[in-house]
Amino acid sequence: MSEIADVLVVGSGPAGVSVAFPLVEAGLKVLMVDGGKPTTQPLPGGNYEELCLQDREQWRWKTGIDETSLSDADNRSPKLRIPTHAGVFEDFSSCNRIISKDFVAIGSLAPGGLSNAWGCGVSRLSLRELSAFPCDPMDMERSYDAVSARIGLSGAEDDDLADYFRVDAFATNPVALDPLQEQLKRRYDARKERGAEIGIALGRSRLAVLTEQKGQRHACDSLGTCMWGCNRRAMYSALEDLRTLRSFRNFSYEPGRRVEQLGQANGLPVASTTSAAGPSTLKARRVVLAAGTLATSRLALQRLEHKSVRPMLSSPTAAFLLFVPGIFGRNRSPAFGLSQLSYTFPITASISGFGSLTDASNIPVPEFVRNIPIAPRYAIDTMAVLLSSCAVGNLFLPGNLTKSSVRLTADHHLEVSGRYSDTVIPLMDKARRMLNKSFRRLGSVVVPQSFTIGAPGSDIHYCGTLPMKLKKTVGNTGPHGELYGAEKIRIADGACLPILTEKSHTLTIMANADRIGRNLVAELTSEKTSRS
Repeated sequence: MSEIADVLVVGSGPAGVSVAFPLVEAGLKVLMVDGGKPTTQPLPGGNYEELCLQDREQWRWKTGIDETSLSDADNRSPKLRIPTHAGVFEDFSSCNRIISKDFVAIGSLAPGGLSNAWGCGVSRLSLRELSAFPCDPMDMERSYDAVSARIGLSGAEDDDLADYFRVDAFATNPVALDPLQEQLKRRYDARKERGAEIGIALGRSRLAVLTEQKGQRHACDSLGTCMWGCNRRAMYSALEDLRTLRSFRNFSYEPGRRVEQLGQANGLPVASTTSAAGPSTLKARRVVLAAGTLATSRLALQRLEHKSVRPMLSSPTAAFLLFVPGIFGRNRSPAFGLSQLSYTFPITASISGFGSLTDASNIPVPEFVRNIPIAPRYAIDTMAVLLSSCAVGNLFLPGNLTKSSVRLTADHHLEVSGRYSDTVIPLMDKARRMLNKSFRRLGSVVVPQSFTIGAPGSDIHYCGTLPMKLKKTVGNTGPHGELYGAEKIRIADGACLPILTEKSHTLTIMANADRIGRNLVAELTSEKTSRS
């Protein structure tokens, strides 16, 4: 742009595109920049089971030319090692000067950000939970509506999780269940009808996945390659919204331009950037940081020269293997490769857990072999037989149970550190026993020793480093994401969320960004009117 943009948006992930839509629709000039590290490996096409039997080149997308899927073999999510996602996470920490200590620090420089490799789970916060936000809950409700209608949701069903997720008014029918999860749901419904104790509330997963065509995006066909990406574009990615935004004449997008530092000149915020063409400076009437919690935190704290330790929210997480004896030996069949059923349950009077179940057949065998306590040669044979009658479960706890923090160092790096609170291990142990009992009532078994607690940060649900508060303290943000101490900079991603529940949080980040964008429209329009 030759002239000063009304708004510079830093980041093209879910928060970035969501804050941009109200701005461009109001006619404001918007410039969006990101690190521009796109994924280049082609996605596998076709039925996952057939590809496993027939594709002689499957090692390229399963293992990767540089053996991506076999590297970094700690307790991170397997999707972080998928070769087709390698570019999503590449160089994030080094380019953003992130240093991690006892914490798995993940982010993305790719167009579309982390939505290139997310689980597509969606949920709204309850009105009680929204009361922690320093804004009118109805404003969040309207933005939830706008985002949900735009991105396309599925999973609507009159089940025990409808009121928990609160998205069914904008959701189409659920994805098809595989035989294993169909059996679990059938047994759950039967026990519930008899009034039998179960211990968990179980229902269909609510997802940002299409089950009906929407524009150029096609409905899910349940072919099972979801972990590697979706050729049909049924799974939402911020890239979909980026395509739409680029059709607006008042929107400009510059990938590969990374913001290094923020400042101010003549009363306007200034961004010092770097790209393949060299360094440059961008000016705008407002800057919106939506680069992901970690990158956003470094830029904001550096702008404020704020070097005090800032607490960060991050959800303790665990994973387990669920065996269903009733379908042992079944033939594998194509199935949707992300979560199909979800559950929630109270662990204590004040702490709830949330999780989902995924078909284990569509997850590479090495992910299981490395985590079971027998020799790899025998583990491969065991898993090959067992996986068709198993599902993979995960579990999330509220983010305030992780004692993580960020700190700007003297040389302007962001140091991220973390540990779980002393209550997490006892809570996880209690949750494991409760889940084992509940799933046994549904004719299934949590495989012994499979329940594994993830390392701090492995959830990638980082929030709250610059929380929205009414109290104007440096390091906090205002009700509309304004950074106290530099109010012409707005925070629109997870960094400004004041709470992190056990629920999937991406839809809330997007709705909050939409709300912040709508406030910016009113503010900048008023400014222009007063100048004229």
